[in-house]
Amino acid sequence: MAVEEGKTPRSPEAKLGMQVEDLWDVMEPQLSPTEKLNACFESIPVSSFPTAPSSEFIEIKSDTTVAEAVKLLAGHRVLSAPVVDFMAPDDASWIDRYLGIVEFAGIVVWILHQSENVEGGTPFEAAMNSPDRDIGPAVAAAAASGMSSPRYKSLNPDSPTATCGKFFETLTASDLYKNTKVGDISGSFRWAPFLALQKNNSFLTMLLLLSKYRMKSVPVVDLGEAKIDNIITQSAVIHMLQECAGLPWFESWGSKKLSELGLPLMKASSMIKVHEDEPVLQAFKLMRQNGVGGVPVVGDDGNKPVGNISIRDIQFLLTAPGIYKEYRSITAKNFLTAVRSYMEEQQRTTPLLSRMVACHRNDTLKDIIAKLDEKKIHRIYVVEDEGGELEGVITLRDIISKLVHEPRGYFGDFFDGVLPLPPNSRV
Repeated sequence: MAVEEGKTPRSPEAKLGMQVEDLWDVMEPQLSPTEKLNACFESIPVSSFPTAPSSEFIEIKSDTTVAEAVKLLAGHRVLSAPVVDFMAPDDASWIDRYLGIVEFAGIVVWILHQSENVEGGTPFEAAMNSPDRDIGPAVAAAAASGMSSPRYKSLNPDSPTATCGKFFETLTASDLYKNTKVGDISGSFRWAPFLALQKNNSFLTMLLLLSKYRMKSVPVVDLGEAKIDNIITQSAVIHMLQECAGLPWFESWGSKKLSELGLPLMKASSMIKVHEDEPVLQAFKLMRQNGVGGVPVVGDDGNKPVGNISIRDIQFLLTAPGIYKEYRSITAKNFLTAVRSYMEEQQRTTPLLSRMVACHRNDTLKDIIAKLDEKKIHRIYVVEDEGGELEGVITLRDIISKLVHEPRGYFGDFFDGVLPLPPNSRV
């Protein structure tokens, strides 16, 4: 157990859990357990949440290339990073300092856009085939529009060109990939420049944004310094919960079985899946179109998982394209096989190497939290005890949603007045 009563907590996260326990003990007895937790987290400011490790806290300047951004995100093992306007004056407010957030999900859209352009014989193809491979404003604008168009539907990941190893080798060697700036494709954010919390906002607000309002991470700004003070991710919250194991408030909630809590919320019949013989780009297309961070790879029967592909795995198509050069078509199965071999040769670890991480409906919630935290993954698949067929999926968002709930009228006009909307907002 991470925490035992009467002992000093071993981590900042465990200390935060003990703060929740102290508040829990003085709550009105007539409150339900969920109401108590809501009240506890409403009493704790987000400034109390441990600061993200410096290795995971990065900012990317707007004049950074997409190629460099991919390497930075992959190297720091983060899904996204705030983009700083490199032309912003030193005394700029935080709203003027940041342009938005660059993330693997947005880069996927850009890659998919280029894959169709190759088939369509557009200026991208001309740039790829020209002797000097020079790109002009029109091509950069096309890349930007692909990044900022979440409803772009005419993608063609099934094309032979888009799914062969040569395409990714050509793309990553092209001036288009090397020269396109992050600032040119940073139009995929929802709020201007993004939705952030101030240090005195509550822990409950942060948890609701991560769960019900589907934010992958929540920046916390320091108005005095005009900069981001912390970035709280779903994974960081799960780690905090794992560090609270052993405390009564956690045990009363986490010791319940998944079936008791109504999990999984997403059943197998509603899940987005990709078959092992489909192009891997289809997996990324489905993630982006459906707003999910990963999809299971299923075998011939269509309901037995053989692997998982997450949005961050696009990095392997971009940072190591040489491993696919022998493949005429990069199917989901070939992708998993190639990456596992590559990572084993590099003696590096990745969730892909552990194959499918699964659980059962009779497992407890704290068992699931421990697995997610240990493997550093964002989802776990629920399978049948016999046969191993999919029954559903549990995400970090689902777990948080079982911890707290949104009181009626809690946010009020928070979303309308928190920040000005940009011209390209899709709200």
